Amino acid sequence: MSDTFNAVLPAEWAPQSGIQLTWPHAGTDWAHMLTEVQACFAAIAREIAQRELLLIVTPEPEEVKKQISATVNMQNVRFMECETNDTWARDHGAITMLDSEGASLLDFMFNGWGLKFASDKDNLITRQAVESGFLNGRYVNRLGFILEGGSIESDGLGTLLTTSECLLSPNRNGQMSRDEIEDYLCSVFHLKQVLWLDHGYLAGDDTDSHVDTLARLCSPDTIAYVQCTDTQDEHYEALHQMEEQLKTFRTLNGNPYRLLALPMVDKIEEEGERLPATYANFLIMNDAVLYPTYRQPENDQRAKEVLQEAFPHHEIVSVDCCALIKQHGSLHCVTMQYPVGVM
Repeated sequence: MSDTFNAVLPAEWAPQSGIQLTWPHAGTDWAHMLTEVQACFAAIAREIAQRELLLIVTPEPEEVKKQISATVNMQNVRFMECETNDTWARDHGAITMLDSEGASLLDFMFNGWGLKFASDKDNLITRQAVESGFLNGRYVNRLGFILEGGSIESDGLGTLLTTSECLLSPNRNGQMSRDEIEDYLCSVFHLKQVLWLDHGYLAGDDTDSHVDTLARLCSPDTIAYVQCTDTQDEHYEALHQMEEQLKTFRTLNGNPYRLLALPMVDKIEEEGERLPATYANFLIMNDAVLYPTYRQPENDQRAKEVLQEAFPHHEIVSVDCCALIKQHGSLHCVTMQYPVGVM
């Protein structure tokens, strides 16, 4: 019997075996800008495969090979062929727990961020990945609860950071109260505390304020967060309230967090709609942090400096993600990391 009592939800900075990308194709919402977004995915794939194993989930592996073979370290790439609705691996990928016997791969229900988009095919990916051996571990069916990886942050020690706007969305687990949801999370992930952010949003965000767009755990005592200093910006009040609430949070040792402010991305619009560009949507790897940039040199550089302060022993690597935000996501949203032993 596995030692599930001692199971932990590892932090993203825990040692990794690899990362999943679910590739865009003509059957996704990217159809109208497929070449542009595939180039962005290829850039992300290149940075990942230089450093770790990369699992690409796609219905057309031969087509993807043509797109990336000239620039990506193909020795580190694995292809899993299956049907997909979209590309947001963070939200349909397995959430991994670790215990003394290895990994448990928890398969939560993804319902298109509260029934906004189709997700029937994406919901089958995790089970297929485990059954076909692309992911190694015990498959755990958690499809009775709706949860996206982008909505939670773990410090690996028993603290979970999340947002009430997302987890209390009526189209997710609306039959449950806040206390019931917290009790469920504590039971499943063996948590000691849940930190609920009650403020903060980004215009154009489909996710109902995923925490990975707003505030990120960088170590057990450090949180990087989006700061808005422009009082005329529509986000100012909500992000200021978020900042004030973050100051009240305490680590399990009872200490305040070291808070590192990421710059707000200058307004980017598409057909008159503001897009939810954010520097908080970075991916922590074993020896590098991949972070999104938006062709704003001053902000891009400032974000890099903040992340270098947060991760002094990591290489901070930029990836232009202007394509990704046109579908209202960014770099962290399209990736899912797996701990050592899973890939």
